[in-house]
Amino acid sequence: MESQVKRDLLPKFGRIFSLAKPEWRVLTLATLFLLVGSAMGLAYPQAVRILIDSALNQGLSAIDRTAIMLAAIFAIQGLAVALRYYLFTVAGFRIVTRLQDQTYRHIMRQEIGFFDQRRTGELLSRLTSDTTVLQNAVSVNISMVLRNLVSAIGGIALLFYSSPRLTVIMLMVIPPVAFGTVWFSKVIRRLSREVQDELARANEVAEETLAGVRVVRAFARETTAGDRYAKSINRSFRAHRYRTASIAWFQGVLTFLGYGSIALVLWHGGHMVIDQLMTLGELTSFLLYAMIVAVAIGALGNLFADFVRSIGAADRLFQILDRQPKIPLSGGLLPAHCAGQVTLKDVSFAYPTRPDMAALSNVSIHLEIGKVVALVGRSGSGKSTIASLLTRFYDPSSGQILVDDQFMTDLDPTWLREQIGVVPQEPTLFSTSIEENIRYGALGSDYEAVVAAAMAANADEFISSFPDGYQTEVGERGVRLSGGQKQRVAIARAVLKNPRILILDEATSALDAESEFLVKQALDRLMLGRTTLIIAHRLSTVRDADLVVVLDKGRVVEQGSHDQLMANEGPYRDLVQRQFVEVLS
Repeated sequence: MESQVKRDLLPKFGRIFSLAKPEWRVLTLATLFLLVGSAMGLAYPQAVRILIDSALNQGLSAIDRTAIMLAAIFAIQGLAVALRYYLFTVAGFRIVTRLQDQTYRHIMRQEIGFFDQRRTGELLSRLTSDTTVLQNAVSVNISMVLRNLVSAIGGIALLFYSSPRLTVIMLMVIPPVAFGTVWFSKVIRRLSREVQDELARANEVAEETLAGVRVVRAFARETTAGDRYAKSINRSFRAHRYRTASIAWFQGVLTFLGYGSIALVLWHGGHMVIDQLMTLGELTSFLLYAMIVAVAIGALGNLFADFVRSIGAADRLFQILDRQPKIPLSGGLLPAHCAGQVTLKDVSFAYPTRPDMAALSNVSIHLEIGKVVALVGRSGSGKSTIASLLTRFYDPSSGQILVDDQFMTDLDPTWLREQIGVVPQEPTLFSTSIEENIRYGALGSDYEAVVAAAMAANADEFISSFPDGYQTEVGERGVRLSGGQKQRVAIARAVLKNPRILILDEATSALDAESEFLVKQALDRLMLGRTTLIIAHRLSTVRDADLVVVLDKGRVVEQGSHDQLMANEGPYRDLVQRQFVEVLS
């Protein structure tokens, strides 16, 4: 059983401790202060022995000298403890800050399919709860382990020096403690993983309902949301309580064994003092060492449980840190120029979350340079899926996508995305200023370029009307702006990016007439001279497109110009009559 524990835990402990390597200088200095403090802690029982024996044999002057020596020992110990705690704790914060940064950056490098399979709350829990658990493991807990190891080993050595017979009696408690710790570590590890899982689920529920608070409010489901969260945190509480009860039971047993051994030593040592086999001062110092060793061993047991608990958090973090994205951010060809020609050849695709359900089947589309292609079809026909494939959020299951006659998979993904501008139907703005949201399209652009992009997007007028102008904070997800204003800021962001290929999930379908007019003007200017793919919702957009592609259940059922498809009297004409009848009339 012990060998299995070593194979299972020791490599993970080693990897957890390796997180502290960049702080080795600070930790080395902290360890020196730790050794000084521990040495002073081991020295004071000897001073107590001298004090007691001096009081019985030598008089007041010896007591005074010993008391001064004790005061000096405690002063040095206090300073060493303070410096040790400060250095270990600061190093711990640096370690967890670095770990959070590495984890976040690694999460952001994952392909979109990774995020489809994981909830935001779960990933946030990894960044907060799990990294905090590891912070203690690689900083303060290391300090505590070293301090207690020094105290235990040094104390046992001094115990043997003082009285080998009493030391053997006291150490009889160690074998059951050791075996109990090995067994208990497995229990705590399992329980800790359950606690972290439940905590992550509770965070997921909270994040989901807070992000969708307007839907909750619109349907008057505040009580339902509260009940759902309460149910989740109660599961987390029960897991915490069970783990805490297990740890409390283990600590109680350790405490009984530790202090029970001291009681046994006190009984046997008392007999030795009466029989004049040792002095009262020697017995007192022995008991102090015994207490130091008992407390140290008990603390080591608790710390071992904490380290085992940290493995549950480490497992989840290392799973993320070890995961290699299926679509990397970089690597591949870096052409000097992008003309903007795009070709899909027999493309089939199924989402990673639904591998048995084809979203696209043998789709072939050609987007000529500077032309506008409109995708139309019922909801779920595959329009947004094609847009996601063009930005290489996913790779096709089969078939090929070519950009300027180069296979998309051979191109550097970051370079590719720099050539593509996306204006979604529901634009995402970040909780910062309007200026920074527009500059997101081309980092490093000056203020004049931001204003020019806003003017091209018909956004400058409403931005300038705000008291803070371009420094106006948009709020979370742009909540302080209207739908039309958010769309124009998103268009300005795309204008500033100046892409060769443009993807529009037509942004006018949910706007009032005035906003629609302004947004359409901006979109027309944005599309000029660019290869454009539009997910079409309006007949006016379809009529103006150079090519209309009709999708149904992931397949291309028709393609051609608006007039050609209307003359065919096929699926497109039926779609127009059903979905655009109010526009035609």
